[in-house]
Amino acid sequence: MRPRNEHVGIRPRRKDKERLISMFERLQAHYGPTHWWPAETPFEVALGAILTQNTAWRNVEKAVHALKALGLLDPLLLLEATDDVLHECLRPTGYFRRKADRVRHFCRFLIERADGSMEVLAHMPNLREALLAIHGIGHETADDILLYACGHSVFVVDAYTRRVLYRHGFTTMATAPYETLRRYLESALPRDVGVYREFHALLVYVGKDYCRRVPQCAGCPLSPLLRRGEPRMDRRHGKRINEVRLGG
Repeated sequence: MRPRNEHVGIRPRRKDKERLISMFERLQAHYGPTHWWPAETPFEVALGAILTQNTAWRNVEKAVHALKALGLLDPLLLLEATDDVLHECLRPTGYFRRKADRVRHFCRFLIERADGSMEVLAHMPNLREALLAIHGIGHETADDILLYACGHSVFVVDAYTRRVLYRHGFTTMATAPYETLRRYLESALPRDVGVYREFHALLVYVGKDYCRRVPQCAGCPLSPLLRRGEPRMDRRHGKRINEVRLGG
């Protein structure tokens, strides 16, 4: 048998497409609608996307609640807020000084390029490239904003997505490049904002509940889809566990 490439290509095979759709359907049946992203406005989504870097979502919620309590969920007001006020609000998210700078960079961009309007921003040409040019906004954060705040059909790749794809044999690299995985998923799935949003959220759910650093495959809705020799394990996180159901 010819060995598979060291990373997934941008043209998935038919059976890989079918497996991904099966994964999506199983996760939907297990969890039901996720209603993700939890926010009241597109600007709040964008703010959360920046603040969630390297922290748990519950910490983002604390920070957003603090900003709401002070009436600061507005790009201009955030730019005018003092360092002390902004730092105190963002403290629960960690790296709060750095994140305050990143929030301000985004707010300044939003005001200068889109008159402070997320609706105007959503229709900006070459928006992804513009977001990636903002200091402190990387691929995942930019794609969170594009998908959940602006309604663009861009699949978000996070650590959970990467882990699930690797353990189910879609890639032989636990650290496959972000852009490679994003293009692969966008080629394999129906180009639909609703599908992208829900599948990404469901992968986060299953990653937190079952596909952890040490996988808990018993009871996982994706366990029946594992093939012989799976889940693949990153050597840093130990050997496969014994209770994994092996496919034929």
